[in-house]
Amino acid sequence: MDLRQALKEQYHGGLAMLAECVEKCPEDLWLEGAPPRTFWRIAFHAAFYTQLYLGQDEAAFVSWPGRREGIHARLWQDPDEAGAPELPAGSPSYGRSEMLEYVRWVDSLVDPTVDGLDLDSDETGFPWYPNMGKLSHELMNLRHLQGHVGQLSEMLLARGVDTGWVAKARALGAS
Repeated sequence: MDLRQALKEQYHGGLAMLAECVEKCPEDLWLEGAPPRTFWRIAFHAAFYTQLYLGQDEAAFVSWPGRREGIHARLWQDPDEAGAPELPAGSPSYGRSEMLEYVRWVDSLVDPTVDGLDLDSDETGFPWYPNMGKLSHELMNLRHLQGHVGQLSEMLLARGVDTGWVAKARALGAS
C-alpha cells in the first residue's frame, strides 16, 4: 500500500467521524460544557489544527473562506475571564452547519495536500515541534484529530447518541 494513500484514507476517516459528531450533536449540547471545553470549540479546534498541521509548514496555511474574524482570539478563553477580547457581533460560536462546511472544506484539502507533502523532511514546518520529522508530525496530527473525536463521541454517548467507527474513507462527498 502507498503511504500517501493510507494517510489520505485515515484523514478522510477521522474527518468523517468528526462530521458525524457535529451532525448528531443535539442543539442544546452544541454550546454546553465549561469554557473552553464546549462542544463547538472542541469540534472547531479539531478541524482547525487538522487543517493547519496537514500542510507542509505554517506558511502553507490558508484561512477557511467561512472564517469569522474575531472568534479565533477567544477560542480557548473563558468568556467571563478578565481581559478576554470581546466577541464579534452575532453568534458567539460557529453553528453546526458552519462547522460541517468547515470540516468538509478541510476534507477537500486532504488529497492534494498529502500528495504535495515532503514526508521525508526532517522538519515539521512548525517551530514549536522541533526534532520531529514531517511523517511523524502527520501521524501525530491524525492522533490529535482522533483524540478530539473521542471526546466529542463521549459527550454524545453521555446523551444517548452513538456514533459509528470509520476504519478508512475517501473524501467526504466522494462516491
